[in-house]
Amino acid sequence: MKRLGRGAAELLAIAEELRRHDIELELLSGPLQGIYNPSGHGAALFAFFAGMAESEREYIREKSLEGQASARERGRHGGRPKVFDDDMIAYARSLRARGVAVPDIARKLVIPAGKNKGRHPSVASVYRVLADEDGGIPAGS
Repeated sequence: MKRLGRGAAELLAIAEELRRHDIELELLSGPLQGIYNPSGHGAALFAFFAGMAESEREYIREKSLEGQASARERGRHGGRPKVFDDDMIAYARSLRARGVAVPDIARKLVIPAGKNKGRHPSVASVYRVLADEDGGIPAGS
């Protein structure tokens, strides 16, 4: 039954849809096996399942937040590793200051970590990192 809906609002909407079309719910197995009419005595069952779904959803959310906090305490942070380290950014900016074109800068840089380790960053990524300091890169560059 917990697969019927992910939260109270979704289960209540399903119950209303079943009620509107005069459809009964039949549970084929388990301790609550039988046929339930969402507008009759089955309404209490749908309300119970809605409460359980909401409770389980909140439990999963709490456990996820606890896991993230625990990882942070161990110095682990979610997300992808950064493509640029401080040295790469400084090198890219020095090349740009000397008039080197952005595509040429991208070819001179190498990603230090992550799944793209050893590859060159995209030209768009280089433009982005240069624009962070400059407030933009002059047109035609």
